[in-house]
Amino acid sequence: MEMARIQSEINRLFDNLLDLEGQPGGTGSWIPNADILETEDTLVLKVELPGVAPDKLRVSVHGGNVILRGEKIQPVAESAVEFHSAERQFGNFKRVIQLGVPVNTRQAVADLSNGLLEVRFPKVPNRRGEEVPIEVAPR
Repeated sequence: MEMARIQSEINRLFDNLLDLEGQPGGTGSWIPNADILETEDTLVLKVELPGVAPDKLRVSVHGGNVILRGEKIQPVAESAVEFHSAERQFGNFKRVIQLGVPVNTRQAVADLSNGLLEVRFPKVPNRRGEEVPIEVAPR
């Protein structure tokens, strides 16, 4: 399980590396964390986007991928403030997430609440790649 998690993280970083390099303010770019959950009839994508305003977020689907683009704006600090630690990340982000399951993208529903984006996709039957039995009639 730990190896799968590490491999998933490596894949996520490589999938997004080139996209981040091409964005303005590349040093401020970051990659939000995501989970994909599947129920019998729904695929659910959950993405952590703390501090991202809904008007700074774009969600689209291309092929079997969900594309998230947005910006987390850094608040303006007072001039007399001296940081002792600054770990939060700000700036532009782009995340491409492969769904891997056939879904109805036109009926997707998205909600951004308390820094968590949740996108729900109704699943559709897999018409490609699935074994389909064919009856053979005797002659």
